Amino acid sequence: MTRQAALSDPSGFVDFPERMVIDGSQRAPELLLPIKSQVDADPRPGIYLLTGSSRQTRADYAERLVRGGYPEAVARTNARRRQRFFDSYVGDLINRDVMRLSEIERTAELRALIKLLAARSGQLFVVQALSRDLGLPGTTTARFLALLEEVFLVKRVPAWSKNIGNRAVRTPKTAFVDSGVAANLLGADARGLLRPGSAFGPLLEGFVLMELSRQTTWSDTLVELYHYRTKDKVEVDAILETRRGQVVGVEVKAASTVRPEDFRGLRHLAERVGPDFVAGLVLHTGTHTFSFGDRMLAVPVSALWETHP
Repeated sequence: MTRQAALSDPSGFVDFPERMVIDGSQRAPELLLPIKSQVDADPRPGIYLLTGSSRQTRADYAERLVRGGYPEAVARTNARRRQRFFDSYVGDLINRDVMRLSEIERTAELRALIKLLAARSGQLFVVQALSRDLGLPGTTTARFLALLEEVFLVKRVPAWSKNIGNRAVRTPKTAFVDSGVAANLLGADARGLLRPGSAFGPLLEGFVLMELSRQTTWSDTLVELYHYRTKDKVEVDAILETRRGQVVGVEVKAASTVRPEDFRGLRHLAERVGPDFVAGLVLHTGTHTFSFGDRMLAVPVSALWETHP
C-alpha cells in the first residue's frame, strides 16, 4: 500500500516536514527526482534516508557503483542514456564551471587527469607520479586537483596522524564524489566489474569513502574523515575521528569472505590509539556481521545505508 501511494503521487509522498526514511527505495525510482527538488529547495542534510535490501549480492554492488547517486542518473534505467548524462555532466563541469573559476588552456591535460583519478579512485594522490604520467609541472597538477575539488567532482581525504601538525603535509587520498561518474570515465559496466582484475575494488573503496563523507555532514557526532598509511605500508582505508580524539577505523574489502589478516591494519591502529580506539570495521560484500575479537567486526557494506529495528 505504501509503495502504491508513492507511485501514485511521488511529489506529494516526499513533501514531508520532518526526516523521512524510505526503506526499499530501489523499488520506487520515481521518487528520486521529487526528492532532488525538495533537497534543492531545502538543502539541510539528513532530510531523507534512503535504504535498500540487506541481501545485496556482489552484482548488486556493481550495479550500484556504476549507477552512482545522482537522481538524474539513477532515474535513467537505460545504460546508454545514463552514459550520456555522465558525459554531459563532466563536460559541463569542465567547459562551464572550471573555466569560470580559472581560465586554463590545457583542457586536454585536465581531462587526462580526470581519467587518471578515476582509475585511481580511493588511492594516494602522489603529485610527482601523476605529473610524470601527464607530462605536466607538479604545480599545474596540484592546481587542477584544487579546481576539481572546487566543482565537487573529486574529494581529497587527508592522511591521519596522531601528531595533528603532520596531517597537512602527508599524502592525501582522492576519490570521485560519485562512483557512477568514475565508472563511466573508465568505461566500466556492472557486468564488467564482476570480472577478475576489474576496477571493482578501487571503485568500491572510493564509494565507501564518499558515503562516509556524506554521513559526517548530518551525524549528531562531529567527526572528520581521514585515511592512514605508515612508512611500512600498514594501511587503514578510512578513519573517523571525533573532536575528543576517539577513532573508528574502516577497511573496505571487495569480497564476501573476511579473514583475520584483513584486520592487520586495524589492530595496528588500535595499539597506536589505545583507549581512544572505539571500533575497527571491515566492510565486505557479504550479508552477515561477524565478530573478530575485541571491538573488531566484519560488516556488510550495505550497513552504511540500511536501518534496522
